Amino acid sequence: MTTKEKAYERAKKKAEKVVGDPEKVKKIVNSALNKATSSSYSAQFQEIADKLQALVRLVKSWVNKEYRSTPWQTIILAVTAIVYFVTPFDAIFDFIPLLGFADDVAILTAVLSSINHDLDKFIEWEQNNVQNDEPATTAVDADFEEVDGEGKSEG
Repeated sequence: MTTKEKAYERAKKKAEKVVGDPEKVKKIVNSALNKATSSSYSAQFQEIADKLQALVRLVKSWVNKEYRSTPWQTIILAVTAIVYFVTPFDAIFDFIPLLGFADDVAILTAVLSSINHDLDKFIEWEQNNVQNDEPATTAVDADFEEVDGEGKSEG
């Protein structure tokens, strides 16, 4: 078994333990978002940034019980990829410039491609919910004057 495979298996075991604790999942998801959006990582992850963010939103929606149409195996793979991504000591240590993120990208790409169908269904659900949540009418911004009890303006 290669170093990358061992690191992936460790991440998967941690994901299987963590997935039952919503607070731990939220912490890992927030760590992934912080890491992915930091200036030192964003250029390296530009190609998969949108899918990674969708993956994070999927896990958050699952934890918050907003979206439960995802198979359990997909959730485990998603959390495994996120755990692997946030772990600094995986197959290639993240503090090694460029190389440290190559294995993260490889794992994320593999997981994203294997769950792409479920992720696309989630994105479609998410877009439908955003459209359905939009108010039917737009609010009007208006200034109001306070009126005393006899219908006369104070002022």
